Amino acid sequence: MKKSSFAAMIMGTIGGILFAIGMCMCLLPEWNAFKPGVFMGCIGFAVLLAMVIVWRRMENKTPIRLNGKTVGTVALGVVGSLLLGLGMCLVMVWSNIILGIILGIAGIILLLSLIPLIKGLK
Repeated sequence: MKKSSFAAMIMGTIGGILFAIGMCMCLLPEWNAFKPGVFMGCIGFAVLLAMVIVWRRMENKTPIRLNGKTVGTVALGVVGSLLLGLGMCLVMVWSNIILGIILGIAGIILLLSLIPLIKGLK
């Protein structure tokens, strides 16, 4: 395993755990820890952003440039993830199976469309 992959794995694990714990603290009213949860989630998000920067520097890759395609790709990923999550919530929490399945499939299609958008077709 390369040093860059190991560093990315460790930082990704730490950042992901901090972010997940922060979201649990925010979303579970039994914990009564909304403000500390926001703080913990922001720390986790910052560690994840630092992981990307560290990994790219260790791999001698150019920094990510913000252009229209990058912003559009991120927006498409966010919308696809939200649709998939909303579909899952509709099915499992609110028992609206038909609409949940339709929205979930739409989210999956949007997420699958990221592959040819990013990698291209050959």
